[in-house]
Amino acid sequence: MGAIVALYVSVISILNLLFEVINRTFPDPLQTYIDPYSSAIRWTIASLFIIFPLYILFSWLLEREAVKNPEKRELSVRKWLIFLTLFVAGIVIAVDLIVLINTFLGGEITTRFVLKVIAVLAVVGAIFGYYLSDIYGKFAGKSTRTYFAWGSAIFVIASIVIGFMVMGSPTTQRLMRLDETRVSHLSQIQYQVVTYWQQKKKVPATLDDLKDPLSGFILPTDPVTGSSYEYVVKGVRIFELCATFDRSNMEDLNKNGVSKPMYPYGGYVDENWQHEAGKVCFERTIDPEKYPPLTDVKRPL
Repeated sequence: MGAIVALYVSVISILNLLFEVINRTFPDPLQTYIDPYSSAIRWTIASLFIIFPLYILFSWLLEREAVKNPEKRELSVRKWLIFLTLFVAGIVIAVDLIVLINTFLGGEITTRFVLKVIAVLAVVGAIFGYYLSDIYGKFAGKSTRTYFAWGSAIFVIASIVIGFMVMGSPTTQRLMRLDETRVSHLSQIQYQVVTYWQQKKKVPATLDDLKDPLSGFILPTDPVTGSSYEYVVKGVRIFELCATFDRSNMEDLNKNGVSKPMYPYGGYVDENWQHEAGKVCFERTIDPEKYPPLTDVKRPL
């Protein structure tokens, strides 16, 4: 039972991983949201790291026991689980092909369609053929099982490596989150500066002027160094915010094929927050027509 459950989880994980890699390698213009943190890829890789070795271990233990006691290959519970696996594999092949064809008919690009069909047939088809041969005793011997184990291990490892190439290393993921935090902080400060302008008809001289115990606003600082962000007044309604970023997000936008990256917790970050690595300054000019001072707003009687 442990081997069968581990097999199911491994197959689901590897297919999800391959689908995510295909989606990112061949982006669809109709796909309006792409997770920059590759959450789905991370989950599938984490599952494969734990579950797939368990499947190999359980299968090896079962095979060792079957060599000592060949009659155990004829146990009804073993055959029932294998027939169940064959049934599920057949259903998965049929349903996935139906879904993929339906998606293709809905306008998905051909390359994505073909690669996903190949992925389903390669993974589930190999499982189906292996257990079908096992249940009818068509194996030539131990070598066939060994080849299947090594072949599946190489396939899974190669898929994980490709997943890392698409997703980036854990270090890259952390740097992305740190930079997204910096952008979120700058956005908060910008909002407070605009609010300050609307209330007092001038921009604050320093960031300390934004501190307000009544509203509870606390000036954010860099998540790594703990230093304050740079703020420079360049005119009556012009100011500049600066931060030091760990990496550029320009390549991410081009690779994902979308004009606006969407972060899970920060909403849309438009082109105004695109940045290179290193120190980057963002100049802002307050439009008094869009953000009129509150004292100039005519209130209805």
